[in-house]
Amino acid sequence: MSAPLYAVIMAGGSGTRFWPLSRARRPKQFLPIVSRKTMIEETVDRLRPLVRADRICTIANGDQTRVLRKLLPRLPRTNLLVEPAGRNTAPSLMLATAWVFNRNPKAVVAALPADHLIGDPARFREKLKAGAEAAFREDHLVTFGIPPTFPSTGYGYIHFEKEDPREIAGQPFHKVHAFKEKPAYDQAVRFLAEGSYLWNSGMFLWRADVFARKLERHAPDLFPFWTRMLKAVAQKSGTALAAVFREIPSISIDYALMEKAEGVLMTEGDFGWSDVGAWSSLADIWPRGADGNAANGEILALEARDCLVYNPRKLTALVGVKDLIVIETEDALLVCRKDLDQKVKDVVDALKKKGTKEYV
Repeated sequence: MSAPLYAVIMAGGSGTRFWPLSRARRPKQFLPIVSRKTMIEETVDRLRPLVRADRICTIANGDQTRVLRKLLPRLPRTNLLVEPAGRNTAPSLMLATAWVFNRNPKAVVAALPADHLIGDPARFREKLKAGAEAAFREDHLVTFGIPPTFPSTGYGYIHFEKEDPREIAGQPFHKVHAFKEKPAYDQAVRFLAEGSYLWNSGMFLWRADVFARKLERHAPDLFPFWTRMLKAVAQKSGTALAAVFREIPSISIDYALMEKAEGVLMTEGDFGWSDVGAWSSLADIWPRGADGNAANGEILALEARDCLVYNPRKLTALVGVKDLIVIETEDALLVCRKDLDQKVKDVVDALKKKGTKEYV
């Protein structure tokens, strides 16, 4: 691969939809949800055949970074970047890109979430390699579009040009027309019928110097913060960096740059992707019995169907119920209808309002 590739793993976030297993100090990316390894370890492992350890970095807050040091001992400690304050993904990725820029302005940055499931890691690396080449050769921002399997109202969409894709490193790349917000159901149905819309994966690639130019042109309000970050990172000044994060707007990279930038290319992310966004998503990941029940732990199901259970330390008996989520931890129990699992984050919000921090 001709492109010098750095992987930036976005390891922040609270993962409130996986309460009560997920907590503020132990978010989803630090949990062994889809295998015996934590999701952040899975993310690093699938990168390692393609990206050297000294070119993999993480970005998270201070508490989370202390956990990362234990989970990822093979990464250099200087690669575990700390956000002085949480300001959403645009400031986070500006900091990580500034770190790469100071090493090599022509290097490609792959911005990747820490808590996604990739069913076909080899295919993912093939696509990542092609995406890096596309970002390296030309002044393009690159993203992966996920083939939709149903008219989701929970994902953003990428509207792309179907005709005349460009072949780069053996993979087809399409011009992006627009990024679309999470749609209403009728609109999502139309997107699938038209065939020129894919789910937004939240994974992006750019050359560090191209990112800076795109930021200056399409996000001029943020560009002065970029120049200050570059200087703070070069001087290793935590004080200067903290000052930047106190002042910079809190905004996602999608809103700040991707939705405004010209020259965005997309290739299909046909590598078995899932964002593992809520408990119900595990029903398609964990082994299921003939009755449709999926469990981490021992269960006894009598006339019970299509339930999801996490209770690795005890036997769980299900009698005459269906479509339930049952999650048992040392200090909390969640029982939820499967179709309402997106509301689990509302439980966390309610606990915060009550001041019961020990459960958050």
